[in-house]
Amino acid sequence: MPLSGEIVGFIGLGNMGRPMAANLARAGIEAIGYDADPDAAQACAGETGCRTAPTLAALADTATVIVTMLPTGAIVRQVLLEEEGGALGRGLGVGKSGSGLVIDMSSSEPVGTRALGAALAEHGIGLVDAPVSGGVEKARDGTLAIMVGTDDELAAERAEPILRAMGNRLFRAGPLGAGHAAKALNNYIAAAAFTAAAEALIVGDAFGLERETLLTIVNNSTGRNFNSEVPMKQEVLPRTFATGFKLGLMTKDVAIAADLAEAVGADAPLAGNMKARWAEANAALGPDADFTRAITHWEPE
Repeated sequence: MPLSGEIVGFIGLGNMGRPMAANLARAGIEAIGYDADPDAAQACAGETGCRTAPTLAALADTATVIVTMLPTGAIVRQVLLEEEGGALGRGLGVGKSGSGLVIDMSSSEPVGTRALGAALAEHGIGLVDAPVSGGVEKARDGTLAIMVGTDDELAAERAEPILRAMGNRLFRAGPLGAGHAAKALNNYIAAAAFTAAAEALIVGDAFGLERETLLTIVNNSTGRNFNSEVPMKQEVLPRTFATGFKLGLMTKDVAIAADLAEAVGADAPLAGNMKARWAEANAALGPDADFTRAITHWEPE
């Protein structure tokens, strides 16, 4: 479906949001950025040449579609419905052809996403959840994997060309909230794999196995996985700890997955264990630490 004059307001111009907004502009999509941090907004304008809005109300006056790339679902709801007296929720799409649309690309809580969808519908605004996987590098080159959830097929069609400007792999995960559920569950699996690999290295240390030798064996055997092949070899062995993905974000995503299991009544004891393990590392090392640094908390002193 063509964009038909859509104007995208992009909220959240951090490490991921800034290159994603830049890719919209490169694709010929009119985009206006906004960030509560004036320095982030200025950096986006300087790096990409995209226009920025001084307030959410000003963004609502211009944009027909809002993309959010924010730290939590609670912040997404606050920005859309509470900040500036709810100016964005009241103004998006008013006086423009068609209704407003929000595409939440944050890692939000899937149950909260469904509640947000109902609240936005009262303002005549549709919601698509479309979290991403791939990190800053793939955000820069527009090759993110994007997991899409919505109950509205027309909203999905309207969002698709915007999403394809930022990612080359789009997956229809299911109804509203399914994208956020898939993202959290994917990161939970990744966190569990990293934890298992970290514990294997620590046990191997105690027995006298060289870490590089053990990883070489694992990566040529059935234990091979992304974490054993990439973060463990590239970040943990040389002690660089610089993937660019923060410990606080991994901790949050694992908690979302564990809380989702509890909400749906699923028996998932490992999820609860991972939630506690990562929360302890996050508390000890701080949310801004690279997620791979968690192994330093688990290693014996």
